[in-house]
Amino acid sequence: MGAATELPTNASAERRISPISWARELRETLALASPLIVAQLAQMALFTTDAIMMGWLGPKYLGAGMLTVSFLHPFFLFGVGVLSAVAPMVAQAKGAGDTASVRRSVRQGFWVAVFVTALLTPIIWHVRPIFELLGQSEEVSLLAQSYARAAVWLLFPGLAFIVVRTLLASHGDTSVVLVITIFGIAVNAAGNYALIFGNWGFPRLELMGSGLATAFVNALMFLMLLGYALMRPAYKRYELFVRFWRPDWSRFRKILAIGTPIGFMMMAEVGLFSAAALFMGWLGTDELAAHAVALQYSAIAFMVPMGLSHATTVRVGLAHGRGSAEGVRKAGWVSIALGTGFMVLTGVLFWVIPEALVGLFLDPLLQHNERPFALAVTFLSMAALFQLADGAQVVSAAVLRGLSDTAKPMMLAILGYWGIGLPIAYACGFVLDMRGTGIWAGLAAGLTAVALTLVIRFALRERIALV
Repeated sequence: MGAATELPTNASAERRISPISWARELRETLALASPLIVAQLAQMALFTTDAIMMGWLGPKYLGAGMLTVSFLHPFFLFGVGVLSAVAPMVAQAKGAGDTASVRRSVRQGFWVAVFVTALLTPIIWHVRPIFELLGQSEEVSLLAQSYARAAVWLLFPGLAFIVVRTLLASHGDTSVVLVITIFGIAVNAAGNYALIFGNWGFPRLELMGSGLATAFVNALMFLMLLGYALMRPAYKRYELFVRFWRPDWSRFRKILAIGTPIGFMMMAEVGLFSAAALFMGWLGTDELAAHAVALQYSAIAFMVPMGLSHATTVRVGLAHGRGSAEGVRKAGWVSIALGTGFMVLTGVLFWVIPEALVGLFLDPLLQHNERPFALAVTFLSMAALFQLADGAQVVSAAVLRGLSDTAKPMMLAILGYWGIGLPIAYACGFVLDMRGTGIWAGLAAGLTAVALTLVIRFALRERIALV
């Protein structure tokens, strides 16, 4: 009898929620995601600006700078992953109409940003002995340290920016994120030009100048976004900084419990690609150069489902907070369809015109570019094969994140990337002597394995009690 009386109650509650149509879900997801996608692409432009101006200093500066960025990036992504836990918590609380819970999650998000910064700063600060231990020259290690000890100050504002962005995204207010990020690109370019080369009366600081410019821009972007949130009437009711220093350890621990698996999941994927770059280096400079070109295009394409994933967590979290299983279903599948659909388009592009794309980086008419050009065309064709999986895995992970499901997806991701992708990459690349093509086959296998398991997990969400 208990089960019989419970079903109508749940059904009537579902009717009161009045889940939106598929078409409306699509429109609202696109409206929320579009500025975040463009902002994600713009964020990548910040790193591109740094790389271009480092290159103007010379090859050794570019090499040291990019090596440091590749070292810093996984740690920063770990912090972003941890802070990603704030998104479903805020979205679910807003969906449930719980203002106090929204305030608690945002406040403790700032606390966690401080904690993660304190945890990561000593590691990045001591990059020189780490690089020397890994076999880098003393000159490269010294240059890397000059950049790292300036750029490390981007950690807190960069992570705190994620917290404020989450609050705004839960209210569908994301256009300002795009505007501020584009403004940041311009300031970053000017800061690099002034501090790297000593223009406009500033001292010539070379790589340290680039690190300082990057840290300053991240601080400026955070303060601008925070100022916007504090001035908008819609957010004043949250009283974000009233009794800010009062500890809320239960909420603090909850963010870490949900977010730490997300951070390790992001590091697992980045680590797979870092290992692939190491493998390519074993094969030779031509393979490494070709790999860099193909990976650059893959990274650019990935920014679209990555930006979409931020909106996905919010949309799913809002529906989950309202108690709408139907809303969760529609929000999840719409986002997965959008992410994979876009990556089908990029995959076709990589497959049909790889020569034209590679030609933007490597001139095929130069004799020393003939082999890396041919390899890059092959690698880009391989990248076309896993575009669908790459889009599906990042969006499906965001869908599960909206349900606060992070521990099991982390384990599935580590198994897929390191238990399947990495061994296949090594076996195909070296044991079967497929070289670079085999390494890319391993990347495709790892991404596909993770995408399939996460999509299946969402499909079984009710059976495994996620909803």
